[in-house]
Amino acid sequence: MANFVPVDDFDLVIFGGTGDLALRKLLPALYHRVSDGQITGHSRIIAASRGAISRDDYLAMVEEALRANLPQGDFSDEQWHVLRDRIYYAQCDALAADQWNDLVGFLDSTGGRVRVAYLATAPSLFGPIAKGLKQNGLITSTSRIVLEKPLGHDYESACTINDQVGECFAENQIYRIDHYLGKETVQNLLALRFANSLFEPLWRRGSIDHVQITVAEELGVGGRIEYYDKIGALRDMVQNHLMQLVCLVAMESPSSLHHDAVRDEKIKVLRAIRSISDENLKANTVRGQYKAGAIDGGAVAGYLDELNGATSSTETFVALKLEIDNWRWSNVPFYVRTGKRLPAKHSEIMIQFHDVPHSIFPEQKYEVQANRLTIRLQPDEGVQLSLMAKEPGPGGFDLRPVSLDLSFEETFGIRYPDAYERLLMEVLRGNPALFMRRDEVEAAWHFIDSIIEGWEATSHKVESYVAGSWGPTGSSSLLDRDGRNWTPDV
Repeated sequence: MANFVPVDDFDLVIFGGTGDLALRKLLPALYHRVSDGQITGHSRIIAASRGAISRDDYLAMVEEALRANLPQGDFSDEQWHVLRDRIYYAQCDALAADQWNDLVGFLDSTGGRVRVAYLATAPSLFGPIAKGLKQNGLITSTSRIVLEKPLGHDYESACTINDQVGECFAENQIYRIDHYLGKETVQNLLALRFANSLFEPLWRRGSIDHVQITVAEELGVGGRIEYYDKIGALRDMVQNHLMQLVCLVAMESPSSLHHDAVRDEKIKVLRAIRSISDENLKANTVRGQYKAGAIDGGAVAGYLDELNGATSSTETFVALKLEIDNWRWSNVPFYVRTGKRLPAKHSEIMIQFHDVPHSIFPEQKYEVQANRLTIRLQPDEGVQLSLMAKEPGPGGFDLRPVSLDLSFEETFGIRYPDAYERLLMEVLRGNPALFMRRDEVEAAWHFIDSIIEGWEATSHKVESYVAGSWGPTGSSSLLDRDGRNWTPDV
């Protein structure tokens, strides 16, 4: 395993420090980085929120959250005391000009160190917070700002947020986060493609039949119902997570790992994705909404039940067929799907290769299956290559598919740093390679907006699916029409 290199002293201000993201994800990530010795010296973590909370009360809130959200056995009183000494609380209302004094008091004497503002808030506050930081003289040459997803709810709102933040911060100071880009397996996708000569000659239309990307969730909407009903799965998951995964699979080799070289290649993919017109919208898109069912033997309510019986056409499941109009991927469809209340929490990228051009084995006895490369993002991160092999023994020439299976956890024998752990450290180091550039975000929204407008123009219906199933029947039909099937469901 690579050594953990400590980062320079910093001040990290978490706006929305009492919120779910801060307590459930960011502070546990920082706990692990402290435990592994990456956060040392005089670094400080300053939670900022509107409430009038004492530091002791906030520390009690953080301790409770760590005990609840860290993996069993990870919490240590010793490491907690190391972290708690770095945590402070500042009352700050981003919309009130006279509510910044606490934060100014913390930061006005530390202008030389790295200063990061992490906006774990509603997107509507991104612009006002950036403006408040500027007006209070809190932006320095070493300042950075982290914008959580979703960055707006459409192309226009994303542009507005980018403009507002861009008036206060230079583009190289803005880190638009997508936590999927921090996953170890997503990083290994670059290594798999560009550090091995084996795959590059095959990574194209002549060898690959199609690509599937699945991001499945067992959980329903839960406490996010009011927010989610205004957003839906297409905006919540496809615009950022799935589009970024498509880019990493389809991009050309960058000239280097420099952040702009990588992002230059990703934007080319986004611009090459064929628009889905109203005429082929029904054939290439599927919308679904879960109804009551069962998962792991337990009954779960339907989406409308969670809305207390209100009507809604918000989709909790989306499947798309994407076409990339360039030489490498012409006529190679990318099928993507994501949904809530599916049978398992499971995310993977599957590269389906072509069948062998001619089989020398008797068809009535052997079914020679095409090779398949599967990159698992969760829950067990790893890579699996499916091959045909002869079964051992003297009884005859019997074939069966076998897998070359690499589990990163088993191979390296370590606890994997969480995606947020990696991304926080990259922000502190000043490396934006794992973050989205403005043009990427806006290009993705431009594509997604055209689908939403098409759904509205054609009154595209939302199909229901039973919670615990793999989505509506239209999802299967999306591939059936092309003579293909989704990867065998886990």
